[in-house]
Amino acid sequence: MHSSFMATVLAVLLSGVNPTLANPQTPTVTIDAGVIVGTTTSLPRAATSVNQFLGVPFGAPPKRFSTPQKPQSWSQPLNTTALKPACIQQFKYPEAYRNVTQEIFNTPAPEESEDCLYLNVLAPAAPASGKGRAVLFWIYGGALQFGHGGHYAYDGSAFAAHEDVIVVTINYRTNVFGFPSSPELPLQGRNLGFLDQRLALDWVQRNIHAFGGDAAKVTIFGESAGSWSVDALLTSFPKASHPPFRAAIMQSGQISYRGNPSPGKLWPDATPAWYTLAAALNCTDHQSNLTCISEAPTATIKDIIERQYLSFTPAYDNVTLNANAAHARTSGNIANIPILSGTDAQEERFIILGQNNVSAYLNGVIGDQPPEVRAAIKAAYPVGGSEFPTAFDAIAQMETEVSFHCGAALLANDTATAGIPSWRYYFNASFPNTQTFPGEGVYHSSEIYIVFGTYPAVNVTAQEYALHNYMRSVWAQFAKGPNAGPGWNAVGTGSSYFGGAADLDVGLIGSDGGSGVKVIRQSDVDSRCGLWAPILKRTF
Repeated sequence: MHSSFMATVLAVLLSGVNPTLANPQTPTVTIDAGVIVGTTTSLPRAATSVNQFLGVPFGAPPKRFSTPQKPQSWSQPLNTTALKPACIQQFKYPEAYRNVTQEIFNTPAPEESEDCLYLNVLAPAAPASGKGRAVLFWIYGGALQFGHGGHYAYDGSAFAAHEDVIVVTINYRTNVFGFPSSPELPLQGRNLGFLDQRLALDWVQRNIHAFGGDAAKVTIFGESAGSWSVDALLTSFPKASHPPFRAAIMQSGQISYRGNPSPGKLWPDATPAWYTLAAALNCTDHQSNLTCISEAPTATIKDIIERQYLSFTPAYDNVTLNANAAHARTSGNIANIPILSGTDAQEERFIILGQNNVSAYLNGVIGDQPPEVRAAIKAAYPVGGSEFPTAFDAIAQMETEVSFHCGAALLANDTATAGIPSWRYYFNASFPNTQTFPGEGVYHSSEIYIVFGTYPAVNVTAQEYALHNYMRSVWAQFAKGPNAGPGWNAVGTGSSYFGGAADLDVGLIGSDGGSGVKVIRQSDVDSRCGLWAPILKRTF
């Protein structure tokens, strides 16, 4: 079913879409830990080549279940011309689902290691002007279970070559290695992945000037769990603070409005998963199961958590993760950081694949809601019509709206209401060369290939090429001048030509074969969000 996607991935890796070695130049940079040597690449039609520094250590090899530390200095120039291993990945069983996630997020499969705290810097080779270039700091998705900064889809060379910005991509620990739920650890010590991200941001503050960047012009951006991470950063710095970034772009993810059965909790307590792992490793009879698990072979732990699908999630420590992020935002007690946030039109079509029972789906989402709420939701997504021909189509859109669109609307609007500049986009374009199964549509993560320009080189359409150029320029423009916005009006500032509410402020990108933006009403996207509001606002 997925052979075409595998073929296009191979084409990307072998084609000219990704940069190729231009010449044997060896750019050299001195950072606080020592000298690093990179390589130079070039892209077609670019005004400048790109200096790549790959596998730069921003942390020491981490001790398992311990907070990250700065790396030791080195005395000889360090070769940074090749990617370093990813952190340990966790994928799902059964195999049928695992194949989809592996093809999208794990092709080609990276080398894995617990020694994984490395980042990659892609910078224009031309000298920077003024105080330095804007920096885009990428945080990958993967449900906080998998992912790595060296994935081909996150190659920022097009940004550096065409937009005169620097891109930094990082690794951070995920699953039990990044979010161990041991009761023996303090709460903050259970959010190692978030601490890894913060250490990488600190590295940027200390070193990005050496690459021609300006530490005062950092924009954090991420997708899915990367966008969760962005929201965690946004809502954990109070109003009077000075975060190590000045703007944020959130692609298809937020933690503030997710409406779980446990009020205020996107992530339930993961301690039971820790005890299950301890039992599987015969660590329950030890005085400290933390010490016992710390000494277990990496491969054994990975096998157990994958086969038993154990879920390890962040702890609400109120340092790296705010226990009530929504309230922090609505009360205005977060740093004044302009945001550009948005979603894809059909986020859940591959995630919800295989579900065909509407009642069973609703039981899991709104089980505690009154019958009339259930009836109203079912009536709003009628199965059998032109919009939702099958139960799968209805469920996919329900999940898309409750998990993505409607929460994104609350986030964008509440940010604006708090007096913080907020812009919102809605991505609605799909292309045959990025589909993993027929009819997948505008699926979760599909905008990544367009933003970075890492879509397959085969069967590229004119719209796909033009849309990449547009979105790349918008993201870079926002990073260079976040207070000026991405090119359309901010949330809460649009006026309807028809005398309605002032909600003409969502940037529709890619619809109807377009390669630019059309400003639409929020109600065009959010017409059913009132049904989900009681569920989503349980986070308050």
